[in-house]
Amino acid sequence: MIPGPSCASFRFYAELKDHLPPKLQCGIVEKQFFVPASVKDMIESLGVPHTEVDLVLVNGESSDFSRLVRNGDRVAVYPVFESIDITPVLRVRPQPLREPKFVLDVHLGRLAGYLRMLGFDTVYAKRASDPELVRISTEQRRILLTRDRGVLKHSAVTHGYWLRETDGRRQTEEVVRRFDLARSLRPLTRCMVCNEALRETSRAEVGGRVPQRTLAWCNEFRECAGCGRVYWEGSHCQRMRRWIEQLAATAQP
Repeated sequence: MIPGPSCASFRFYAELKDHLPPKLQCGIVEKQFFVPASVKDMIESLGVPHTEVDLVLVNGESSDFSRLVRNGDRVAVYPVFESIDITPVLRVRPQPLREPKFVLDVHLGRLAGYLRMLGFDTVYAKRASDPELVRISTEQRRILLTRDRGVLKHSAVTHGYWLRETDGRRQTEEVVRRFDLARSLRPLTRCMVCNEALRETSRAEVGGRVPQRTLAWCNEFRECAGCGRVYWEGSHCQRMRRWIEQLAATAQP
């Protein structure tokens, strides 16, 4: 007689349910299998990238990704706790990145500009391939932000997040909330084009590179250490600061 399949039950919490089909988002997901597989493989077979998982309980006990799931196991899967201390239990990854740096896929150009405007070190290349994104994320310890779930399932990626929103500003708000960044904002300190830090410079040093009418009224300038672009706070910066203040206020826990 050929034995029947084994079965384990999975329950996903909070935003991890976004990765499941609508009919599976409200309760327990039953997973049938013939050969025991690791927690990581089982979770990703259901559509949830391991990079968004920070805590796994198997039959009520904390587990790492390598544990084999067996018949009758009850698996609870929780998202990354960037702002909650869960050190008494076994996390499935190292501690959260305390000074977050990001690398973004090719679909997130607007988000890259906004994150740089907020002062976050953000790598973005229009033609970067998935393997290149994975390499940058792992070698430079950057959080990989993407609209492609597939790249987050790469085993080398340890910190990553799938953006739910599609609008650039709403994506920025999503990232700030998700990674608890409201207190880490450093607005207008990084070049929005090349990502390098800005340094203060004088009116004399920027003469010839900014409009004469700007030199007539502005006394404070910042220069990009990389590409040499010059920044000053005009009316558009005032609008940016108002939005940033609202963002910081609404994103506070």
